[in-house]
Amino acid sequence: MEEPVPSSSKPRSSRAKVREHRERLRAQGLRPIQIWVPDVRSASFKAEAHRQSLAVSSSAQEYDDQAFIDSVSILNDE
Repeated sequence: MEEPVPSSSKPRSSRAKVREHRERLRAQGLRPIQIWVPDVRSASFKAEAHRQSLAVSSSAQEYDDQAFIDSVSILNDE
């Protein structure tokens, strides 16, 4: 069995690999987008979510609000 001949070309950089990958995706008719979302792991996000949940739970419309959330959260198994 013959041993593989080592490649004489230099290894491609990460930048080159990413560029080629993106070129292939663009050739398929895709385009890149970037979406920024809240970091749900941050302490400030958790504190604000807690503050808002307390505000909702202590409101005069608490039962109506929860009924609405329940009505739009029910999965339709049909």
